[in-house]
Amino acid sequence: RIYWDGEEAPSVESPLGDFFCCGFGASYSVNSMPISVNPIRGFNCYFPMPFGKEAKITIENQCDEDVVNFFYQVDYLLVDELPADTGYFHAQWKRQRMTETGNDYVILDHVKGKGHYVGTYMALTALERNWYGEGEIKFYIDGDKEYPTICGTGTEDYFGGAWAFLVPEEGGLVETPYCTPFLGFPYYSHHPAFRQNPAQDEGQPAQRSFYRWHIPDPVLFEEDLKVTIQQIGVRPGGLFERQDDVATVAYWYQREPHVPFEKLMERMLRWPR
Repeated sequence: RIYWDGEEAPSVESPLGDFFCCGFGASYSVNSMPISVNPIRGFNCYFPMPFGKEAKITIENQCDEDVVNFFYQVDYLLVDELPADTGYFHAQWKRQRMTETGNDYVILDHVKGKGHYVGTYMALTALERNWYGEGEIKFYIDGDKEYPTICGTGTEDYFGGAWAFLVPEEGGLVETPYCTPFLGFPYYSHHPAFRQNPAQDEGQPAQRSFYRWHIPDPVLFEEDLKVTIQQIGVRPGGLFERQDDVATVAYWYQREPHVPFEKLMERMLRWPR
């Protein structure tokens, strides 16, 4: 959790791994501009985080065991005064253990004021077979109701890939993770050959991580912002609405004060996925 200028409600609240794009309690490499994760569990964040008078960063151990190794470094720069329109860094974690058919998953809501959206991390556990990545990301900006100002073309496209992230390999087509400065698919829990038979049982549900940074292309808002994504996939016969286990972290800047976040999901409900 991070608190700016003596506020009581945190502006950042997230499980540690998810904040650094490492969901599922896993540790894997992430090579992007603002977030870098290196062996072994070297979590690095380069988002600018301005504040006027004071900052407080806390880490809460919610495990039953003590943490025996934890170290950190915080770098900061002193300036005489911040510009009057400076936005403060915010990040909020959410999870829906099973999405609802016909209702878009809500990445971020109840943001009031002026600011800009800078990124999304998503940890997806596929609870249904077949392709999962057709859902459109939607940005409802400054009073949008029925129709969003920005509507994407599919989950795979939002995170910078296409055609199911498939690369030809011996025995079939295989989903292939990747990392780039502003978008990536850094983690896939297993790597089976793609099969056309939807009845094929592949065992434990697959887990995937994605990130998308709106740094060269921030989403600006003057009054309010809501961000959602559909859970839509493809199976023989066409598109269908899926129900999956989705967790996200939304990253944005805004002027304080912010609307306090909803209560964080209890520890035992967050684990296991």
